[in-house]
Amino acid sequence: MPAARESLLDAAYTALTERAWTAVRMVDVAAAAGVSRQTLYNEFGSKEGLARALVRRETDNYLAGVARALSQAPPAAGTRQDAAGRVAAAAAWTLRTARANPLVRAVLTGCWSDRLPAPAAAGVTRPGAARPGIPAQRAEPSADGPLPGPAELVGRFCDQAVAALEPDWPEEALPALGTACETAARLTLACVVAPVTPGAAPSAGRLSARRSRRELEAEAVSRLVRGAFARMPAEVRPGERC
Repeated sequence: MPAARESLLDAAYTALTERAWTAVRMVDVAAAAGVSRQTLYNEFGSKEGLARALVRRETDNYLAGVARALSQAPPAAGTRQDAAGRVAAAAAWTLRTARANPLVRAVLTGCWSDRLPAPAAAGVTRPGAARPGIPAQRAEPSADGPLPGPAELVGRFCDQAVAALEPDWPEEALPALGTACETAARLTLACVVAPVTPGAAPSAGRLSARRSRRELEAEAVSRLVRGAFARMPAEVRPGERC
C-alpha cells in the first residue's frame, strides 16, 4: 500500500513536529493518515519500525536533493569550470535541509534530542571497487538494515559529487577530484554542526533577518567548497586544462 505508507509517514512526521516522539501515539498517526491502526502495524510492525522508516525516508529525500543540486549545472555546464558551483549548490541544499528537518540534522550531526526517535546503530560502510585516490562507493543500505550516521551521509554526498562530475574530467585528474569532493563534504558537515551566526541584524524585521542568515550561510559554505577546489593541483584545476 504505497499511498497508505506515505500518508502514515507524513502523519508521523507532522506529529513529530508538534510533540516529542515519546508522546506520539500510533492510534493518532493512523487516524491522521485516515487508515486503521492495524494497517499501521501491518505496514511498519511497531512504533520503532515506523521511526526507522521515517528516518530513512527523510535521509533518502535529502540525498535525492543532493543529486538534484549536482545535476542542475550553471551556464558553464559540460565543462570542468562548473564543478565547484555544483558542489556548492549541494552544500547549500544540505544547510537548508538540516535547518528545516530535525531528523536530517540529527543523522548528519549524530546529535539526537529527547524529542526525536532513539537512533539505531549507524550504518556500516561496505566499500565497493574503487580506483586509486577515489573514495570507495558506499553500498546502498537495505530497507531493514542499520540507519546511516554522519560518516555514511558525508560519504554518500562525496560519492554523488564524484559520480556527477567525473564524466567531464580526465582519468589522471580523478584522484584530485575525489579529494576535493571529500573535503567539500566534510566542510559542509562542519557548517551544519556549527552554523554561521550573523551579527546583529538591522531593524528590517524578522523575515529579513532570516533571509540574511540563509544568505550568509550559503555564501560561507560556497567559499569553503570553492576553496577546496582551488587547492587542487594547478595541472588539474578547473579552467587550467580542459
